Amino acid sequence: MQKIIMAKTGNEAMAYAMKQVNPDVVAAYPITPATEIVQIFSQYVADGEVKTEFVAVESEHSAMSACIGSAAAGARTMTGTSSQGLALMYEMIYIAAGLRLPIVLADVNRALSAPINIHCDHSDTMGCRDAGWIHIFSENAQEAYDSMIQAVRIAEHQDVRLPVMVTTDGFIISHGMERIDTLPDAEVQSFIGKYDPMMHLLDVKKPFTIGAINLTDYYFEHRRAMVDAQNNALKVIKEVGQEFGKKFDTNYGLIEKYQLDDAEVAIVALGSTCGTAKVVIDQLRRKGVKAGLLKIRVFRPFPTQEIAQALENVKTVAVLDRSDSVGGFGGPVFTEVRSALYGSAKRPAIAGCVYGLGGREIDMEQIEGLFMDLKAGKVKADAVSYLGVRSEEHTSELQSPNTI
Repeated sequence: MQKIIMAKTGNEAMAYAMKQVNPDVVAAYPITPATEIVQIFSQYVADGEVKTEFVAVESEHSAMSACIGSAAAGARTMTGTSSQGLALMYEMIYIAAGLRLPIVLADVNRALSAPINIHCDHSDTMGCRDAGWIHIFSENAQEAYDSMIQAVRIAEHQDVRLPVMVTTDGFIISHGMERIDTLPDAEVQSFIGKYDPMMHLLDVKKPFTIGAINLTDYYFEHRRAMVDAQNNALKVIKEVGQEFGKKFDTNYGLIEKYQLDDAEVAIVALGSTCGTAKVVIDQLRRKGVKAGLLKIRVFRPFPTQEIAQALENVKTVAVLDRSDSVGGFGGPVFTEVRSALYGSAKRPAIAGCVYGLGGREIDMEQIEGLFMDLKAGKVKADAVSYLGVRSEEHTSELQSPNTI
C-alpha cells in the first residue's frame, strides 16, 4: 500500500484525518491554537469533500452539548478545542463519558488562565483526566494523524464505548510544519469501518431513555461500569495499534520505550518533549551515558503494569510534568507513575520535575543537564523540582512527607 507524503502542520494533519474519517457530525467553536482544525475541516464541508453536518455553535459548552445529542442519535461525531474551550466543556465532558458516547475530540494542549496565556502546557487536558475519557498524547504531527484515525475504532469498540481525546502540544506541533505519511481515503474508511451503534435514539423500533436521573439505586454501578470500560480499553488500544501497524507499518502501543532496556537513568514524559529527549539521549549514548526515555502515549487509561515493567531495571527516574497539581505533591504524571511503582519489587529512585508551564521552553541543554544530575545522584528521590523557572525561592526541591 503506497502512502502519500505530505507537508502539514499538526492542525492540518488532524483536520485531514477528520476529512478522511468523514464523520456524520462536527460541532465546534474556535479557540487558539486549535481554531485551524475545525476551520480547515469546515472548508472541506463547504467544498463538498465530506458529507458531514457542520454545526457552528456559540460556545464550546454548546459544541460538546451538540456532540452529545448527535452521538446519542447514532451519528459518528467529532470536534476540536483547546484550553479555556475545553474547560468550558467540562460539565458536558463528564456527561459524554457517563453516557458512554464514542465522541472523538482533537485537543491542542494550552495553558489555562489566569494569567492569560495561549501557549503550550498540559493543564487543560489534565484538568479532565478523571472525567472518563481516553487520553492519547502525540509526540508529533504524524502521531496526531495516526491517532485520530485509531481513536474512532477505539471509541466505537463495543467493549469500550467511551469518548477519546487526541492531543497535540500547542504551537510546537499544532503550527509546526512536518512531513507526514498519509493514507489513501479508501484505506482509512476500510480501517475504521461502518459505524454500527449498539443503540441510538433514532431507532424507533427499540426506544430507550438516555440521561435519566440516576440516584442512589444505580449511579454507583454505572460509574463502576466506566472503570471496566477503561480497563477494557487497555487491551483494545493495543489491538487497534497493532492492527494499524500491520496494515500501515507503524505500530502503536500504550507506551514507547526508547533506549530503555539497559538504561541506568531515565526520564518519563508525554508529548513533543519526547522528540527533544530522544535527540539528547542519542548524544549521551555516544558519550557512554546509559540514558533512556519512557514515553507515555496513553495517559487514560493509565498503563500501570506496562510502566512498572518498563522501569524495573532503571536506577533513577525523573518524571516530567508539563502541568502542576497546585497544592498536591508533584504533577499528575509524577503522582501516577509513583503510584504505579509503589508495589514494584524493583522500584527505581523516582523524582518529579515540573517544567514548561505557559509554553516556557525546554531545550536540549536542560534535558541533558537533568540526565547528568540523575547520573551524578544530584536529584533526590521522592522530591519535586521546577525546571526552568526563575526565582531561587521556587527552584528548591519539595520533599515528600515520607522523606522528612
